[in-house]
Amino acid sequence: MDSDGPFDFSGRAVIVTGGTKGIGAAIAGAFLTAGAQVLVCGRTEPPEPPRCGGRRAHFLSADVRDPQAAGALVDGAVERFGRLDVLVNNAGGSPDADAATVSPRFVEKIVALNLLAPFYVAQAANRVMREQRTGGSVINIGSVSAHTPQPGTAAYSAAKAGLLALTRALALEWAPKVRVNHITTGPVRTGSAASVYGADEGAAVAGVIPMRRMAVPDDVAHACLYLAGGLARYVNGADLAVHGGGEVPARFLAVRDELPGKLPGDPAGGFPGT
Repeated sequence: MDSDGPFDFSGRAVIVTGGTKGIGAAIAGAFLTAGAQVLVCGRTEPPEPPRCGGRRAHFLSADVRDPQAAGALVDGAVERFGRLDVLVNNAGGSPDADAATVSPRFVEKIVALNLLAPFYVAQAANRVMREQRTGGSVINIGSVSAHTPQPGTAAYSAAKAGLLALTRALALEWAPKVRVNHITTGPVRTGSAASVYGADEGAAVAGVIPMRRMAVPDDVAHACLYLAGGLARYVNGADLAVHGGGEVPARFLAVRDELPGKLPGDPAGGFPGT
């Protein structure tokens, strides 16, 4: 990446899918702060697009599960900015669902959003990036569910595991002009996720994370700046864990009261918040 510094994205163009709120908005804001021109997309236009330092992201309505809409999103960025340097495939998610009774339509929608959509947008982005002298960078935002599925997340976990495999496959095929990397996120404290982590606002969850806190959206955004920038110019096909060290294994927590002596990190035994 040609720039005045490893986190200077002046003159660069970035797409962030699902970039109107939560983690996506933080990613968009980080790139705006770094000088990039940013296009965010979603199915519904937000009251206000991400802003930072007097600069604002542009918005384009797009359902990236549709291959034609994914292509139009990339075309829109190139038409507006004249280039495309970074794609962050952030759009995703799923409500919990019982695998025994979930409908085929639900499964199809979850796989389409979390696996097929990133593939479609990446394909369109690659067609542009591979023709540029400076190439480009694709970053897929994944989940710990790809590695350690939780109950109620069968379709989501399968799709996210596929996204990780897709990342590695595209990294093999598209290098050296286009680098493709993956971020494994753990629990992230966002407004929309607050109710998921219990009445204690996530204190118990934080207690089983080695860093003793849940991630905030900026933690993911800063990882994106690294992967997209010059310091990561030889990083390709990587899975960067942004989960605070993971979670203490349940079997360890289940027997903690039976173990002799004190456990790490808590003078009273056990882990804080558990």
